[in-house]
Amino acid sequence: MTEAVVAVMIVLLLLGFPMMIPLIAAALVGFFFFFGGINPEIMIQQMIGGVKPTALIAVPMFIFAADIVTKGHAADRLLDLVMRFVGHLRGGLAITAAATCTLFGAVSGSTQATVVAIGGPLRPKMLKAGYKDSFVMALTINASDIALLIPPSIGMIIYGVVSGSSIGELFIAGIGPGLLILLLFSIYCYIAAWRQGIPLEIRASWPERLDAAKNALFPLGFPVIIIGGIYSGMFSPTEAAAVSVLYAVLLECVIFRAVKVSELPEVALSTGVITAVVFILVAAGAAFSWTISFAQIPNTILEGIGLAEMSATGVLVTISIAFFIGCMFVDPIVVILILVPIFAPVVESTGLDPILVGTIVTLQAAIGSATPPFGCDIFTAIAIFKRPYLEVIKGTPPFIVILLAVAAALIAFPEIALFLRDLAFGDR
Repeated sequence: MTEAVVAVMIVLLLLGFPMMIPLIAAALVGFFFFFGGINPEIMIQQMIGGVKPTALIAVPMFIFAADIVTKGHAADRLLDLVMRFVGHLRGGLAITAAATCTLFGAVSGSTQATVVAIGGPLRPKMLKAGYKDSFVMALTINASDIALLIPPSIGMIIYGVVSGSSIGELFIAGIGPGLLILLLFSIYCYIAAWRQGIPLEIRASWPERLDAAKNALFPLGFPVIIIGGIYSGMFSPTEAAAVSVLYAVLLECVIFRAVKVSELPEVALSTGVITAVVFILVAAGAAFSWTISFAQIPNTILEGIGLAEMSATGVLVTISIAFFIGCMFVDPIVVILILVPIFAPVVESTGLDPILVGTIVTLQAAIGSATPPFGCDIFTAIAIFKRPYLEVIKGTPPFIVILLAVAAALIAFPEIALFLRDLAFGDR
């Protein structure tokens, strides 16, 4: 059965079908050809059950909030704030890009929204300052991936739903690795600027910095609401998503007046389209996961590679490699939906912390979003920057090496992710 399911998926992918079709088709092939005596309604029930968890309500709301602030002024104000404080350093513009992507990730939770919001206005400035275009595009793509780790993270929500892990704990655990990536990217930006002979920018005065801080005060309210609210127990991640939408509307429509109330239906329509794609993928993934679990395919695969006999470190390395390779070719959400149920038995049997595993999985999904050949952020950058594929990916290798180094550090030192989780929720 395993060979038939894989063959169906590969053929349909090569024929150019969107990922939801191979998932559903493979599940149906497994169901009708190998489980003929079972009521077909079970397949529909599995698909409906896949989108039933209340935690998934947070997905469209975070996407809606991200769409509103992307259309508004929040990104520009965050960009100006960071520029005023670090712009005068060697590689200041590049460090500004990385730091602003991190801050905007705490607002949007979306890598692609971050590429659009930060890459668009900052790239011309960096080119004018003398940075190579390949470096600028690679930095934007890879720094935007921090948005998948810094809460709110759509990837962590999907992982939490599929694995049954606490989304609040996942959110907090992603902060440490996200900040570590920012630090390493900033060091590399300093070195790259020195090697490229980029001149220093004029240092901003303290009145200018205070003015920028005042302007960015309201956008900085997003991480305070999301992280602070969850940490304090004031509300759940789903409730935080609802509050973020309300805050985004007040911020961009009332305070900044960058988005008209009459434009919100159009923004909501865009959110609806993206949400529909995500939820169809989740439903298809649920049916596929049930089919392969019923057929005991995960056990067959795990026994075939000898994962059950590996140490906890070996299991984490194997999971990292599997997700890294998978996300190079397929959308990270799809990879999470397919692989998490496969590795779930061995994660449970080895006693690994599911929050640590979720953080590593999300990091690999972030790396895959910017890794050739099919990282989704690469194609977003191609559309935004209007540059050819090879030029966009030319500068990515050093950043991918840094991201993989962080993944290795996370396996060797789990406290990078779990320290803040344990501080916020207690040692689980």
